[in-house]
Amino acid sequence: MAASSSGYYKMLFSLRKYTNKSQSLYLIDTNFVIRTIWTSGSKYQLKPKVQTKSLPQMVGVVGLEIHAQIQSTSKLFSGSHVGFLAPPNSLVSHFDASLPGTLPVLNRRCVEAAVLTGLAFNCTINRKSLFDRKHYFYADMPAGYQITQQRLPIAVDGTLVYSLFEGRRKNQVVTKSVKIKQIQLEQDSGKSLHDNEQSQTLIDLNRAGVGLMELVMEPEMCCGEEAAAAVRELQLILQALGTCQGNMAEGQLRVDANVSVHRPGEPMGVRTEVKNINSVRHMAKAIDYEIQRQMEVLQSGGTVLNETRAFDSKSGNTIPMRDKEGLQDYRFMPEPNLPPLFVYESEASVPAGVDSAQVVVIDRLSAQLPELPSVRRTRLVETYGVLREHSFMLVNEDGLMDYFESVVQMTKVEPRKVIGWVMNELMGNLNLQNRKVSQSPISPCALAELINLVESGHISSSTAKQVFQEMWKAPEKTVGQIVKEQDLWMINDKEELRKICQKIVDRHTEEVQIIRGGNKKVLNKLMGEVQRETKGRTDPVQVKDILEEMIS
Repeated sequence: MAASSSGYYKMLFSLRKYTNKSQSLYLIDTNFVIRTIWTSGSKYQLKPKVQTKSLPQMVGVVGLEIHAQIQSTSKLFSGSHVGFLAPPNSLVSHFDASLPGTLPVLNRRCVEAAVLTGLAFNCTINRKSLFDRKHYFYADMPAGYQITQQRLPIAVDGTLVYSLFEGRRKNQVVTKSVKIKQIQLEQDSGKSLHDNEQSQTLIDLNRAGVGLMELVMEPEMCCGEEAAAAVRELQLILQALGTCQGNMAEGQLRVDANVSVHRPGEPMGVRTEVKNINSVRHMAKAIDYEIQRQMEVLQSGGTVLNETRAFDSKSGNTIPMRDKEGLQDYRFMPEPNLPPLFVYESEASVPAGVDSAQVVVIDRLSAQLPELPSVRRTRLVETYGVLREHSFMLVNEDGLMDYFESVVQMTKVEPRKVIGWVMNELMGNLNLQNRKVSQSPISPCALAELINLVESGHISSSTAKQVFQEMWKAPEKTVGQIVKEQDLWMINDKEELRKICQKIVDRHTEEVQIIRGGNKKVLNKLMGEVQRETKGRTDPVQVKDILEEMIS
């Protein structure tokens, strides 16, 4: 809350007159209510003014600008290799370092990635797009400008459909969408490494010139939760397309959030930009904090500044970086060293004399579109009868859907039974050890074998869970080996079962009398004793029938 606003001073001044100069501590809330929380003299309270007309509640407005690093072996305009953990300045060509006389050569793979991404979001692909120079100077941008697509980007007017969970238990799936204004190709800058101990800044140009797709989303979201759901869905789509790995921790996906607040029906408020957020969780927190901060500033009579802010993950606050009141002149100009970029509709539309293998053809890329996450979820629900909320976990967790389908194909049980094993046992153990699905010590084949043993009645479901834990510890052993070594086969011999049940009945004469007196619930205790005696190797239904027969 802005303590410097004139509204606060007026209110504090008027209150001080009524406190007889006694020392007091006050709390100011967002409705201009001043409440005394400690005073050395008498207590007073200033009541809020009665509002003659209630104003509608302010709402947040969120738009995103996302820089996605294109998954390519070389950079956008040079042949330098792309690598995250390479030694500093080991992946720098003459062009990346902006040495005189070097010229850009467009990477066709990057163009295809941008077109493929545009098609996945139902964008209009511009058959002709242009490159521009955006002039600004940072030490990690040796040319003093960035090559981008300011005038005519490669793709425009798309839509990202995403879902989020609402309701008390977060089990109601709500589908929303946000418009994608444009997708443009541009080159990345290098990286500045600040050494505070030596009071110096070091420059690593390995990242300079790496191909980026900038996706600009319209301001159509209202909170951090919606923005987080949209970015998660975007990550999944880019990963499915193979156009971006989407790893935010490695800077492969960087988010700038434009945030403002206003009352519905009134013009949009002044926006602030929260730059370079490196995780979905931090992004949601930063947006929600910024919305609340701006509301408090306006309610206190202050003014929201048009500025760039950063998110401090330790405090959970956004902090000012620089103001944007003065519009920066980037001196955009056409890139003189790159001709217009042409994309062709089909093989037939490629001009005569042009090698079709060397150009980008939309029809060819459309045929390469994979099954997107939303389609995969729908297929899971329709094909396997999976609950919709389960379909999100199966698709959103990398490799989990393929694991699930492999198990289903190797078993004869209902897919919903497989879901229980995959969600509870497999993911429970993976999450405990912070592992990915690909790192599971239990293969789909081994899990299918275990489920089949349960379904055929050779082991009980409780025993199967014990076997699962043993398989996790000793993946080199087969299911059959573990069951045999620990003697966990199901006891199906009725005479043996009767002997075990008789032993339990003889031990618990008091409980037997209670059951005979009409309290049938106590029978569950005896059934539990049989399960403990046999280490879960009995069929509960069969045990119940035998016990009821003996007791009656």
